[in-house]
Amino acid sequence: MRTQRGCAGRGVNDSQQTHYTSLRGKTSATAQNLPISTNTDRIQIMNSKRQFYINAEWVDPVSVNDHDVINPSTEEVCAVISLGDQADTDKAVAAAKAAFAGWSVTSKAERIDLITKLADIYESRNDEMAEAISLEMGAPIDMAKQSQATAGSWHIRNFLKALEAFEFEKPLGDHAPDNRIIYEPIGVCGLITPWNWPMNQVTLKVIPALGAGCTMVLKPSEIAPLSSHLFTEFMHEAGFPAGVINLINGDGAGVGTQMSVHPDIDMMSFTGSTRAGAAITKNAADSVKRVSLELGGKGANLIFADADEKAVVRGARHCFNNTGQSCNAPTRMLVERSLYDDAVRIAAQTAESTQVNGASSSGQHIGPVVSKTQYDKIQALIQTGIDEGAKLVAGGVGRPDGIDKGYFVKPTVFADVHNQMTVAREEIFGPVLCIIPFDTEDEAVAIANDTVYGLTNYLQTGNPERANRIARRLRSGMVAVNGSGLGAGSPFGGYKQSGNGREGGVWGLEEFLEVKAVSGL
Repeated sequence: MRTQRGCAGRGVNDSQQTHYTSLRGKTSATAQNLPISTNTDRIQIMNSKRQFYINAEWVDPVSVNDHDVINPSTEEVCAVISLGDQADTDKAVAAAKAAFAGWSVTSKAERIDLITKLADIYESRNDEMAEAISLEMGAPIDMAKQSQATAGSWHIRNFLKALEAFEFEKPLGDHAPDNRIIYEPIGVCGLITPWNWPMNQVTLKVIPALGAGCTMVLKPSEIAPLSSHLFTEFMHEAGFPAGVINLINGDGAGVGTQMSVHPDIDMMSFTGSTRAGAAITKNAADSVKRVSLELGGKGANLIFADADEKAVVRGARHCFNNTGQSCNAPTRMLVERSLYDDAVRIAAQTAESTQVNGASSSGQHIGPVVSKTQYDKIQALIQTGIDEGAKLVAGGVGRPDGIDKGYFVKPTVFADVHNQMTVAREEIFGPVLCIIPFDTEDEAVAIANDTVYGLTNYLQTGNPERANRIARRLRSGMVAVNGSGLGAGSPFGGYKQSGNGREGGVWGLEEFLEVKAVSGL
């Protein structure tokens, strides 16, 4: 599918304080109510982020409403943010609205120049971004450096390529030589991003909105706000004009709802749960604003008997990656009957060999899930799977052996699942794999499509004709065959309750553009 505040005096011990203030050895301008400086000698106090970024200044909230950010590896407070209220939202929207007139008429070359500067800054501070992500949402530090943080810079560079080739004005066709098609920015955009892949989703929204000529208000998840705060520093350093990007912290019921109903926001782009996406759509209806949604998933991974020998291991590891907190995770493994027993055994072995450890530890392990709420939900669903008769072959309820603190979940595998069980229907968003047998191609496709979701499906077969045939029958926005990945600029998005928008490449740019037809030119 999906901002930090200060912790001083809020249960942070000396060793933690040293860790948080060591990042790049910089002084936080936000703690002094000063504009962000590019001075590399400043101390970045990662746990003191109560302010919002509005009109190119870090400003105090109108009313302080502190919210603790929890380190999921330790269950201790690592930051404190202040949740915004209506007055803060109005200030941010007003700044974006005032900036739109100027930013919307900048040339493509000007926008490319600024986004390129942003990309350079981001890449030079990749490890700092990785530390922020690892701290706030629990991604193991090596994974945060290699995947989580770099996802942001990868998207920025890919959007630059798409933007360079994009034609904002072109003729309708030879049959109508005096007709022009003009693409124009939609206006002020409200962007709401999740905690599970913070920079992946922030850049998939902010960068195409910038490239299109839009201004914006960004509300990151209040659970994992540190990376977005840091990203906003990068944008300030790159020199984007005042009001083009505004950052406000808040929860969905507060700032999220205020943005969705705001008459001066022209578009809402949201990544997160299907439930929240539906609420945003309803809230936006009265002002008829555009709503682009990237929501949940319950991806099926169809493994035929002629698949390569690594298919099951690859599928299980993909399910457990990011501790299962990915909307496109292949959480339902559909296995042809003749391969089924071996697949169950291999998946169980893969789960048992998957190491679990704290986010700050180096290594190829999975970390905690993001919060106590998420942990409790996953534990309840695992127990539901057991109660409904699924066969537990690895993992189960409770923390892994030897771990007594932190939101750690055992990599879990259920066999003998049928598609009407709760664990096969609901998006668990944890390291839980359900294995379902099938006998025929038609049955496999029917099971895969029997879900309210339609984000990503996976297919493993050595038969190219079968792969081509099934890929077209699967009702999802994306299909990955035999372990292949999406190429740069590919559209990311789904069918049904997985959403209605596309992110990435030309499709991502077009989400933020209006189309104007002009005749007589």
